[in-house]
Parts: sequence; C-alpha cells; structure tokens
Amino acid sequence: MLTPTHREALANLEYGIAAAKGLTLLIGEAGTGKTTLLRRVLALRMSTAGSQCVYLNNPALSRGEFYEFLTAQFGLTPDAAGSKARFLEALELDLRQRQIAGMTPVLVIDEAQSLPDELLEEVRLLANIETDTAKLLPLVLAGQPELAVRLNQAGLRQLKQRVTLRCEIAPLTLAETAAYIAGRIRLAGGDAPSLMSRDAVIRVFEYSAGVPRLISVLCDNALMTAFAAGQRPIDADMIRAVARDFDLSPMPGGGRGSPGFRTVGPATQAIGWRATVSKLPWLRIRGAFRHQEQLS
Repeated sequence: MLTPTHREALANLEYGIAAAKGLTLLIGEAGTGKTTLLRRVLALRMSTAGSQCVYLNNPALSRGEFYEFLTAQFGLTPDAAGSKARFLEALELDLRQRQIAGMTPVLVIDEAQSLPDELLEEVRLLANIETDTAKLLPLVLAGQPELAVRLNQAGLRQLKQRVTLRCEIAPLTLAETAAYIAGRIRLAGGDAPSLMSRDAVIRVFEYSAGVPRLISVLCDNALMTAFAAGQRPIDADMIRAVARDFDLSPMPGGGRGSPGFRTVGPATQAIGWRATVSKLPWLRIRGAFRHQEQLS
C-alpha cells in the first residue's frame, strides 16, 4: 500500500532522476519505507534501456573505499581510484560519453545520515559534474531526519545548496494504518475483521506511531501469540502485551493526521472492521507481516 506521501515521494524521485535534476534528498524516520521506495525506483530505472543504477547502502566507507566502489561500479580503469583528481577526471569523461550515447546513470546512497563529513564533501564534488545544460550524474541521498539537520551545519551548506528536490515520508495516519493492516492480511488470504478487533488496530497505531516497520512487528508477534493461545480476534490487551515485550510506549496525541484516537472508529468501520467467525490460516496470515517495510 503506497500512501499519498509515498506516491508523491516516488514521483519526485523518478522526476529528479529522469530529468537529471542533480541532487535529490529523501528524508524519513527509520521504518517508514525509504528503502522500499528506493528499490522500486531502481527497478523502474533498470527496466529502462540505457540506464545504470549504482546503489550504496554501506555508509561506513573511507574516502579511498568510496572511490574504489564507484570506480568498480562505473567500470572505470582501476588506477582511477588512486587519486581524487584521476577519479573525477575519469568519471566526468565516462559520464560525458554516456550522455552522448543517451544513457542516464544514477547514484543512490541509502542511510546517508551515517556518512562521515568527508564523504558528504565527496558527494558535493560529484554533484558538481555537469555540462552547461545538464547535470551528468543524478544523485539521491536517503536518510533519517538527522541528515537534514546535518546539512544545516556550516561545513555542509554548500552541499545543501545543491539539493534541487526534497522528499519527506511521513508516518502513516490512523486510516492508513488500518488499511495497511487489512491489506497485508487480505493479500495472505485472510479476513481482517475476524483477526483483529477495532480496538486492537487503535493500539497498533498508538504503539507504532504509524511506522510501517513497527506495525509489522506488532502484528506479526500478536498473530503468533493469538495462534498459540487459540484466541480470535486479537484484542487491545494482546497488542499492549506485545508492545511491552518490545519496550514500546504509546505515542502522545494521536499522531499525524489524527486529533485523537476517536477518529479511528469511522476509518475502521469504513473497511468493515467487525469481529466475525471464519476459519483462518494463521501462520500464512502471520507471514504477511514478516517482510517489514513492504508497501506494495
């Protein structure tokens, strides 16, 4: 399930890459689906003729290792990694040749909030590679909100000035949380109202703060507990117990897009959330939540 904010972020990412806009920033809390979106964008790009996607999800690299990685990924001669000057010269030549051939490469760096300052400076240099009319290497930096905070530091303001698009993924609203849970259960062949009470959905939203990864953790473990106990549907007390096991506290105020938990009633009623009796394949249903952060 892609929420409106996920769809907007996906559209911006696709546009930023296809139009070679330069540096695109993707910001979101851990577990909100950043990596899922990046993989979807990369899959779309890889299906386009002439595209090359370089994906880095290990920010714990030295400057030398960073250049070695890019040298290998872009197919440059090994000696290009020997110095910054040689690397930048070789990469620019390669990118110009790709542009002439109608090819559009892209460099995506995930978990960018953990990049050391020296590598963020190297990213700035990569963002400088351009012709008079276009950026030669579209870049995507994806990270948690700490990344945006770091870019406000004096030493990184030049990099921030090169950001041409910024996308932010917000946690799910109450209605989106209910729809996410129902959708995952439905894909596994189950009936959501018979598996989880309306109050249980409220508690999932309360303890997860609308973060898909935490929603999946709570539902997965609640389903296993309910299966072992022979209980159906899952109730609010069971969600509270699972939340305690994971040391999760309820969020204050109801979260994004919700003035309070009272609003969950119409949202869940809209998808027919009432306890009914049916035979359910519990373990298969539980598997619907094993792939955290899945927003398809």
